[in-house]
Amino acid sequence: MTFVPVIPESYTHVLAEFESLDPLLSALRLDSSRLKCTSIAVSRKWLALGSSGGGLNLIQKEGWKHRLFLSHREGAISQVACCSHDDDYVAVATSQGLVVVWELNQERRGKPERIHASSEHKGRKVTALCWDTAILRVFVGDHMGKVSAIKLNTSKQAKATATFVMFPVQTITTVDSCVVQLDYLDGRLLISSLTRSFLCDTEREKFWKIGNKERDGEYGACFFPGRCSVGQQPLIYCARPGSRMWEVNFDGEVISTHQFKKLLSSPPLPVITLRSEPQYDHTVGSSQSLSFPKLLHLSEHCVLTWTERGIYIFIPQNVQVLLWSEVKDIQDVAVCKNELFCLHLNGKISHLSLLSVERCVERLLRRGLWNLAARTCCLFQNSVIAGRGRKSLTVDKLEHLKSQLDLTTYSDLISQLEELILKFEPLDSACSSRRSSISSHESFSILDSGIYRIISGRRGSQSDEDSCSLHSQTLSEDERLKEFISHQEEEQPDQCCSSQGNEDNVSHVPVTFETDKNDTFLPFSIPLPFRSPSPLVSLQAVKESVSSFVRKTTEKIGTLHTSPDLKVRPEPRGDEQLCEEDVSPVTCPKEEDTEEVKEVSSQPPEEDKFQELKIATAEALTKLQDPLVLFEPKSLRMVLQEWLSLLEKTFAIKDFSGISATGNSSMTSNEDVLLFDESKTGILDEDNEKEKGSLGSEETIDQKACESVNSLREPMDDLFQVYSPCNIANSFRKDLAELTTLCLELNVLTSEIKSTSGHVDYTLQQCSPEILACQFLKKYFFLLDLKRAKESVKLSYTDSPCVWDTFIEGLKEMASSNPTYMAMEEGDLPSRLKLVDDSVPFDSPLLIAYATQLYEKFGESALRSLIKFYPSILPSDVLQLCHHHPAEFLAYLDSLVKSRPEDQRQSFLESLLQPESLRLDWLLLAVSHDAPPSTSTMDDEGNPRPHSHLFSWGYSQLILYLIKLPADFTTKEKMTDICSSSGFWPGYLTLCLELERRREAFTNIVYLNDMSLMEGDSGWIPETVEEWKLLLLLVQNKSTKPAPQKSPNGNFSDGPSPINVENVALLLAKAMGPDRAWSLLQECGLTLELSERFTRTCDILRIAEKRQRALIQSMLEKCDRFFWSQQA
Repeated sequence: MTFVPVIPESYTHVLAEFESLDPLLSALRLDSSRLKCTSIAVSRKWLALGSSGGGLNLIQKEGWKHRLFLSHREGAISQVACCSHDDDYVAVATSQGLVVVWELNQERRGKPERIHASSEHKGRKVTALCWDTAILRVFVGDHMGKVSAIKLNTSKQAKATATFVMFPVQTITTVDSCVVQLDYLDGRLLISSLTRSFLCDTEREKFWKIGNKERDGEYGACFFPGRCSVGQQPLIYCARPGSRMWEVNFDGEVISTHQFKKLLSSPPLPVITLRSEPQYDHTVGSSQSLSFPKLLHLSEHCVLTWTERGIYIFIPQNVQVLLWSEVKDIQDVAVCKNELFCLHLNGKISHLSLLSVERCVERLLRRGLWNLAARTCCLFQNSVIAGRGRKSLTVDKLEHLKSQLDLTTYSDLISQLEELILKFEPLDSACSSRRSSISSHESFSILDSGIYRIISGRRGSQSDEDSCSLHSQTLSEDERLKEFISHQEEEQPDQCCSSQGNEDNVSHVPVTFETDKNDTFLPFSIPLPFRSPSPLVSLQAVKESVSSFVRKTTEKIGTLHTSPDLKVRPEPRGDEQLCEEDVSPVTCPKEEDTEEVKEVSSQPPEEDKFQELKIATAEALTKLQDPLVLFEPKSLRMVLQEWLSLLEKTFAIKDFSGISATGNSSMTSNEDVLLFDESKTGILDEDNEKEKGSLGSEETIDQKACESVNSLREPMDDLFQVYSPCNIANSFRKDLAELTTLCLELNVLTSEIKSTSGHVDYTLQQCSPEILACQFLKKYFFLLDLKRAKESVKLSYTDSPCVWDTFIEGLKEMASSNPTYMAMEEGDLPSRLKLVDDSVPFDSPLLIAYATQLYEKFGESALRSLIKFYPSILPSDVLQLCHHHPAEFLAYLDSLVKSRPEDQRQSFLESLLQPESLRLDWLLLAVSHDAPPSTSTMDDEGNPRPHSHLFSWGYSQLILYLIKLPADFTTKEKMTDICSSSGFWPGYLTLCLELERRREAFTNIVYLNDMSLMEGDSGWIPETVEEWKLLLLLVQNKSTKPAPQKSPNGNFSDGPSPINVENVALLLAKAMGPDRAWSLLQECGLTLELSERFTRTCDILRIAEKRQRALIQSMLEKCDRFFWSQQA
């Protein structure tokens, strides 16, 4: 393994390629020699790829799903431009010079349509396209220097007017040479030609030449938006020969010239990619005199350009080269925020991201690319060590990264990482030696329960168990740790060193200080597998996060079994500070309550406390392995109920009879159990006494008593035990989780609970199952298997939304300590989705909590975006999420199904229907929303109104998918009834065909009065003479003069052909022949109702039939002669 060189400190950013788009091009068949990609554009939503075959592929950037294909017969696609302010519009230029503008109609789930086709540049090569940033207008430039503007009127605007207005194409100007680049900002159009740049005020129709000196060649120009918050005017940058740029103000006046030739003599930075290991050559090259063919504004402060050699990114206002990297054979580049999409000369596409080094390493770590992440850290170690990167790349992450590397393969890389870790120094050195003594040797991790854990960072000093614990930390845990360390590093020195700081400082400062000699050390003689070799260091680190009150009461609780695994964060309550201690699982209430403190101090250690529960748990698990118990519901419930009674006794809060007066009841923190404030605790104490008195009496328990007890318990509704109140071994926790979850699944939610007076609390058993389930969730949330619990809640409490809301409340409380959850309070929907996608693992049970947060903020649009998280978030989850607004679930389901390719949608929908009873529920939901009124589709007798099958249904495609799925006969009949009662006639006719209910189908077709239903390949044509007689009889019985009916679009003339005797007779003649048709019509007595049109048609059919017979006879004779000749 070779030694990784170190890149100078001045480079803080890097280009990274995290995924290859080759599979996408292969799926689109754009990787062949015959068909390849010729143009590229990008917007917030779409990646647009034009091909040499004239097709435009629109790929949704979220998940890289191919959504749309727009074909053009006017030649290959030469230019593409996506509208920056409305993703529903895209402009395309073909090789023949035709410019086509498409409206995608994605919001209305309609088909894309051409809203404009301009031939203004026909016969010329369109070299540049650019959208207006405010209105729907496209600017076009060609190789002859002509620049035109296409103003659009969309179908959205046309609906508000009587006619559709087509605006003429406006010629802006004609410059002296080929248009190289166009850019637009705030009413001004920037034109860059082969000789110079021009600025055009499109509103006042004024033009300016930029600068006096001309140039010869392809040089780009772009706008550089200013920051409105500081009143900064936009700037313009124009490329000049010799690696130079003009900086121009918004009036077209050249301010200064920036020279980058000498700055580009530095060696190129490697592109971080999976294709190859990053390499860096320290050799300084010669100055580069380059011409920049295009300039693009990138990110916030950067300008990007490229040559045949590589990509260059500048910070022009500071005359700095942010970076340049070798990327060969680039034809064009499209940018969106910090993303680059590079089109190469061979038709390949590279997707690069401009990131800071620390962000790049974090993404590599999340993807498990350990080798590449380690090499990037070593390459950019100067940037990693710098203060800005330390907030995200901590010692923990580097230690975790080092542990993932194979010692035999990456020994040199591991040694370099170790040297890098040793160079880490804390950002805030105000406490110098005292702070660095712990920061350089101690790191922090977060257990699954959310408890912070101190881990020795010295090499070789941690035990095997500790090492395994550190290596098993997930990246999501590192993300939660990041905010904790960020708070630690940003605190002021005087706050860090103060022993009586405010509560926030107390809870967030795990650094070491000189301990007071008068303080009594808490006992550390107990065996701790993760204990530092120096007890003094560990003790100092723990005691720094303890408030001044604990110092006063240390001797009172010194006999307690200490647990350094328990981290307690105080509730930020101004004057009413709640004092707590990291090493004790008990929080002391008020100092004056000495009796309570003594009671707490007399409690046995946790090992003894759990001894009885461990024995009962082992016995219960053994009994559950007995088939006589496992397959006998009554015995199974008895075993669980017996175990649950002991669980309640062990984890009493106390019970649901109120909160005990002992300090054990108020033990918690934001990370472990949600605390009541002191005022609420007082209310609970009063309620406790009242409840004990009511339970002590021996009155008959009736409904009134149950209501009174419930009212007493209302203050408990806010208490959510989302984290363990004390330290529990992992193996024991798994057994508890198995049994607790099984209790929830089998609805064993209570046991015979005795109150303090010795009487059985029957009131809980008389409460509704929903209330019991909510109380059970709140009380034992920290013991549940969250994935199984979620499925149990969905299946058992489908009609009880309060249980689901309670479960989600617990997940929210669990996620609230995560920095990602707090960061999602701000920003728009795409940014929050990206934050969840980057920070929350797909298999995390907390993902539904983040989804709930998005839904509460953004509603239906958030639900539609949740399809990217399938199958982590299932339709059943979303149905529970929006149970108050079922129509929004339909929007999600419709988007989810449409996200799959056309040929896979039906099978995919079938996979979602588990259990199958959902089929009828979803069908009933789909026909009940976004549907035409029933009075428009049915008459008073329930028969179809004419042409009512042509009405638009919002979810017609989804309905048809549902009814076409395989199902048993009973289910199909129920579907038929649903379609009939709701007036969805296309689905009703389809089901009648499947069920062989042809008589009903023909009856309804006659009512619908549309001949197209019986024509074409999919038409309903009678198959037997009896069916033809039935159809003729139905038509004959229909009113001879029906009331005129409007077609769905409001016109009389453009509706479908009506069903009458003559039209049916013509169809009969085409199907059976004119002679047989005439005899059947005579038999039914309908010949008198036929016109001359029928007679002429029959004559034509007879002639055609004779000619066809003659042709067939002639072909048979020729075949006969050919075969005889071959035989001879």
